[in-house]
Amino acid sequence: MTGSYPRIAAFLRPAAALPAALLTAAVATTIPGAAAAAQDGQVTFTKDIAPILQRSCQQCHRPGSIAPMSLLTYEEARPWARSMKYRTGLRTAPGAMPPWFVEKDIGIQAYKNDPSLNDEEIAAIAAWVDGGAPRGDPADMPPALTFSAEDEWELGEPDLILTTPSVEIAAGAPDWWGPIGDVPVGLAEDRYVAAVEMREVNDLQGRIGGQTVGGRFVFHHLCWGMVAADGATRTRYPCHEVGRNADIFDPDGGRLLSAGSQAELYSIHLHASSEDARAHVEIGFKLHPKGYVPTKAAGQMGLFGNSMGLDIRPLVDNQKFEAFTVLQEHTRIVSYEPHMHAAGVRMCLDAIWGQTTRIETLSCVGYDHSWVRTYNFADDAAPLLPKGTILRLTGYFNNTPTNPNVADPRNWSGLGHRSIDNMMNHLGEVVHLTEEQFQREMAERRAVLGLRRGQTVIGCPLCGAALATDADSGDDLQ
Repeated sequence: MTGSYPRIAAFLRPAAALPAALLTAAVATTIPGAAAAAQDGQVTFTKDIAPILQRSCQQCHRPGSIAPMSLLTYEEARPWARSMKYRTGLRTAPGAMPPWFVEKDIGIQAYKNDPSLNDEEIAAIAAWVDGGAPRGDPADMPPALTFSAEDEWELGEPDLILTTPSVEIAAGAPDWWGPIGDVPVGLAEDRYVAAVEMREVNDLQGRIGGQTVGGRFVFHHLCWGMVAADGATRTRYPCHEVGRNADIFDPDGGRLLSAGSQAELYSIHLHASSEDARAHVEIGFKLHPKGYVPTKAAGQMGLFGNSMGLDIRPLVDNQKFEAFTVLQEHTRIVSYEPHMHAAGVRMCLDAIWGQTTRIETLSCVGYDHSWVRTYNFADDAAPLLPKGTILRLTGYFNNTPTNPNVADPRNWSGLGHRSIDNMMNHLGEVVHLTEEQFQREMAERRAVLGLRRGQTVIGCPLCGAALATDADSGDDLQ
């Protein structure tokens, strides 16, 4: 990092509808015995709870990982039993564990890498706690999982890693945002990116006892893009945010990473913890094989939202705001990414189409400002929408003392960069399709799901329509 990076008042210094199988395909599979055990009250840690923790919790709740406590063994988990019951019972509210906030009673339910618990598993945890949190027969304990190194990547070892300049921020310092320079990519040839994962590395681990992931990191967000060697061509990438999971791009629409390009770190937001901290962000790329060429135009939804119109009153819950946009091209929505700030608690995405103004909810998710999630739709469930579709975004805000993320609910808030200000945007990934590609993808969706003419599914309103080449092509859904 260059010595020209600004010093901020000595606080910041440079350093370093149909088939049921589709709707449930990616929902976490019930751990065998959990439902029956919850009903008859014979729930034990070794037989019923440990398998749930292994699948959905231990990746973070283990020594050296992100969580503040380990849940690998009965001895480690037992002191946290009541907290486990409370956190899993929150389901989609701020503070829920595991941090996956998709509402299971509405919209699309098939997502990639879904760690969430179902009703039976949540009931099993509650029954275990209410029954005194017994250990059970040691012979029922599943074999311990083997984890990779503490610094393992969610997507596996990247093909390329970029490291941002480091920053230092003092304990209790005010928020800071701005650019922190460029990072050369160092590629000698053009390559395309299949997925990207970003993670903050800091010296707070082991020194700070924060009980939220947001309290253990200082980068609220880092927005960046690639600038080609010509200095004019720019490619946007997803922002790094607190608690963010990896981004998997459409396999036919990889992002270009050109030779001689640089990562432009143009919008960084830092917030202090309770300790002085030094931190940087690592950006890991999974690349397509050499010779890969994208066949579809991929990108981000962009700042689709109502941030400019936010008027969040103090001490009021359930404040609702709406925003609309019209798709100018046939579009497949690859991922849903709500972005709000501390007062935000829920966001829904609806599709509106057709001469009879049909409205369909694609997804509703809770929001926790300590865990900014991106939800990657399963390949056969990603919304496949015709041009002209209206998308409606509805955000809900809780600016009262019942929202633990709000610093002072007596304050009004509107659009702003600070965490105490607010935003309401959907930043997810999309693929734009030609007419031919749109028809082909709908045909593939029909074949995979076994849809008949006139039959439809959530997120694909025209999938059951007759193709224009059919003899009775006038038979469509509109």
